[in-house]
Amino acid sequence: MSFDGAFTHAMVGELSRQLVGGRVSKINQPYNNEVILTVRANRKSLPLLLSANPTFARIQITDIPYVNPVTPTNFTMMMRKYLSGAILTGVSQAANDRVVHLDFTSRNELGDQVTLRLIIEIMARHSNVILIDLATSTILDTIKHVGSDQNRYRTLLPGGHYINPPAQDLIDPFQPDAAHAVESLVRDYPNEDVLTQELRHTYQGLGQDTGLGLAKALHQAGDPVDNFTAFFKRFDDPEPVLVTNDKGKTGFNAFPYGQEHVTSKNFDSLSAMLDFYYQDRAERDRVQQQGSTLIHVVRNELKKNRTKLKKLQSTLKSADDADEYRIKGELLTTYLTKVTRGITSITLPNFYNDEKPLKIALSNQISPSQNAQKYFKKYNKLKASVSYVNDQMAKTNAEIDYLDNISSQIELAAPKDLADIKAELQQGGYLRDHEHNQRSGKKKRRQVSKPEVFAASDGTKIEVGKNNLQNEKLTLHSAAKTDIWLHVKNMPGSHVIIHDADPSDQTLLEAANIAAYYSKARQSSSVPVDYVQVKKIRKPNGTKPGYVIYEGQKTLFVTPDREFVEKLSTQ
Repeated sequence: MSFDGAFTHAMVGELSRQLVGGRVSKINQPYNNEVILTVRANRKSLPLLLSANPTFARIQITDIPYVNPVTPTNFTMMMRKYLSGAILTGVSQAANDRVVHLDFTSRNELGDQVTLRLIIEIMARHSNVILIDLATSTILDTIKHVGSDQNRYRTLLPGGHYINPPAQDLIDPFQPDAAHAVESLVRDYPNEDVLTQELRHTYQGLGQDTGLGLAKALHQAGDPVDNFTAFFKRFDDPEPVLVTNDKGKTGFNAFPYGQEHVTSKNFDSLSAMLDFYYQDRAERDRVQQQGSTLIHVVRNELKKNRTKLKKLQSTLKSADDADEYRIKGELLTTYLTKVTRGITSITLPNFYNDEKPLKIALSNQISPSQNAQKYFKKYNKLKASVSYVNDQMAKTNAEIDYLDNISSQIELAAPKDLADIKAELQQGGYLRDHEHNQRSGKKKRRQVSKPEVFAASDGTKIEVGKNNLQNEKLTLHSAAKTDIWLHVKNMPGSHVIIHDADPSDQTLLEAANIAAYYSKARQSSSVPVDYVQVKKIRKPNGTKPGYVIYEGQKTLFVTPDREFVEKLSTQ
């Protein structure tokens, strides 16, 4: 299900019950298109997420942690100016559309009370968050500025007049008389799929799933008008459910629509359900946005090194033919008196191959002796290159493995992990580091972020490095020599430390599951995970961050389980 008008109605009800009367205590904008208002209500601090993300636009209370940028955006500063300490007086929806109004009362610089409205328009790539002065409908600021060159009907710029989105000539299904058209629709369109489309063309805010759920409800026994009323009444008392069909596609509903051939998972609130549904999707999108430079750099470096490896392999293959040049040089030297200057080729007996004749190309610009020396030079050059090429191939393969590892870490990273990866790429010279002291020329010291912490079922502490800097600090500096170290076998992944010298078999399996989940094998089954005491880990001199070698390990085979890993998390 999409975040349609009917689902928005249910969410507005949930937010009204939890937030109205609360005071805004914090305002942060951790991501470009998303702002979080922390509202203190009913003795709780509730982070309200307003997302204008083109793909995942929504409004909800979120428990997913976030990291704020060092410097707040202009929109954040404007929001703080007007809404810090403001009281939320109402949450409402515009005619069952995907537009939510958050009304506030606050005080201006003179101490006078003012009324403000924060509007979130959930409209795919046109989604926006807009702050207006309610008395005059003047736009104070927007999270996305929309000029006349982008939209001639309505500009969304500070100082402009707020115009509502174009209204559709459809019926609000939550109005008292909304069911008057139902009987004729059910009569005229007995086919469920056709009825679904007609309902969507008649009533405002029905996504495909909601339209189909309503069509099923209207076809049930009883009066269609009563069925219609009962269907929409359930949005006022939602039973959030996540459904997965037999093709593996997952969606969310405000309550069960009676779909067939689906598995379902129930939640206590709409917001908790959206956190679960969007966590991976939104995180991936945020990582793609914030880590776009890192992704671009790593991809380019990988492409460059793979091209270099192909050239080295070609050079090495050419070196396999070096003996042929030596043989030709020796034959020319042996039969030098038979070679006449000015000819372009000659066939001579090959005493290395049962006197089988060998045709040798010659340059007519140089003497026979110089032709022989030319072949010896080619031979010596190719033989000399073998050692160098093998050395370069080893270094290039190591570089490709390292960059593959970085690429996997970006794929598995949360937005807060990107800073460490960026710092590592800067230290390695892949990215320019602009954060340095201009006077002294010294780079600022940067603290490596803390690893993820988990607790095994018996309470044993388990830590996980999410990138190479965390991995190195965790394994080589933080862990005790008697702790147990785990890592997926022969592929990129996180370092995992069990802070116990003699963990139980159950704890080992749980830590191995975590190691498999935080690796490139996350989607695989029966993943091999090595484990060994930390004292048997060592880092060779001059190797890349996070690279270690070990011996004496044992191996477990596990299948990564996201829900299981999340249950063990302490964060």
